[in-house]
Amino acid sequence: MSLYTGLVANFLFPLHERLKGHDTVAVRRRMERTQWLSPEELRQLQLQRLRTFLQDVAVHVPAWRERFERLQFDADSVDSLDVLQRLPLTDKTFIRENLERLKADDARGLARFNTGGSSGEPLIFYIGKERVSHDVAAKWRATRWWGVDLGDPEIVVWGSPIELGAQDRIRQLRDALLRTRLLPAFEMSEQKLDDFIRQIRRMRPRMLFGYPSALAHIAAHADKRGIAMNDLGIRVAFVTSERLYDHQREAISRVFGCPVANGYGGRDAGFIAHQCPQGGMHITAEDILVEIVDREGRVLPPGESGEIVVTHLATRDFPFIRYRTGDVGVLDDRPCTCGRGLPLLKEIQGRTTDFIVARDGTVLHGLALIYVLRDQPGIAEFKIVQESLEFTRVQIVRGPDYSKRSETEIREVFRKRLGEGVEIDIQYVERIEPERSGKFRYVVSRVAP
Repeated sequence: MSLYTGLVANFLFPLHERLKGHDTVAVRRRMERTQWLSPEELRQLQLQRLRTFLQDVAVHVPAWRERFERLQFDADSVDSLDVLQRLPLTDKTFIRENLERLKADDARGLARFNTGGSSGEPLIFYIGKERVSHDVAAKWRATRWWGVDLGDPEIVVWGSPIELGAQDRIRQLRDALLRTRLLPAFEMSEQKLDDFIRQIRRMRPRMLFGYPSALAHIAAHADKRGIAMNDLGIRVAFVTSERLYDHQREAISRVFGCPVANGYGGRDAGFIAHQCPQGGMHITAEDILVEIVDREGRVLPPGESGEIVVTHLATRDFPFIRYRTGDVGVLDDRPCTCGRGLPLLKEIQGRTTDFIVARDGTVLHGLALIYVLRDQPGIAEFKIVQESLEFTRVQIVRGPDYSKRSETEIREVFRKRLGEGVEIDIQYVERIEPERSGKFRYVVSRVAP
């Protein structure tokens, strides 16, 4: 650790958090101890925190107080994590309908947030200081797993209008002190990519952070230009907010000469899980309870695929309880070789809208169609949009090796997988537009699986 990194991590950032009324440093230190607890000790910690959390919510949060009364649910009698299953699942509709009544009556200093709206209408919600402290601490802990720390030079490739709209003088000063540089991921033109590469080479960051698609775009462009990026001393590339595909991991790792650390979470659900150097996708179990449920809301055992549902124990000011993320994943019941007792996500398969439904009702992962396009020569970029069971649109950015024969093969294979009568509309475009949040999505299905 350099002297400057030590100054930032041990003095400047802790001072910044203290001035904002956050206890991030204490939470991170506590998490660095509790990560080594045994699975059973962690479950006992979770149970204690769940009981205290629900007792607090029952007293101070009107919407949940009424729900508990209707269900005759006694928060004082919580003696097992399974008791959580007596409570109903919640979703974005529940939050929209109860926005004001989900605020704790003694909450102070709530900050208004919203999701980026990648999959539809943005969700408005509120976050208190406790949750901010815990989410930042969890991310900080995971960063340190990789031998880097706050204050190490960092390039952030991000597209959220929330971050990009907040670049006032205070934020710019903070980023300068932390040695963080933000590159906007909204536009990935040749000129922008050239500029990104110049800035990365000039800064020589110790870590990268961004969408997998954005970092993979930059890596591919550097490859095409014949510009080496593996001589900069980058230690790790952190990716989050989109599904990480194997080809993206390979490209980012090869071009930048560093491992890729996957992270999973969201503005609404919190910092859920992060990958350690041994490959385990560790859940932030001190704060977050993860359930996997089927279409009927039944909890599934480890090894079975279903929707990821989270309860965030640091959200008493605006509770997220049994919140449906819209993501599909699988829990693991095996420990990680790193020795941490934190439970693992075995797979994060993407959003429910990343799955395609064939005409006969068969649900297919988007990869079943993605690889059809990736195997075709001359396709620079693409996006698949399933509008209905009878109609799927494919947007393609053509490269120099593309031929009309590819179009015929795409239609044939798509119809074999979706149904012979499905109309496949292929559109040729100059570039694939990102979502409103700045994310890129290979597959979007408007058909409920």
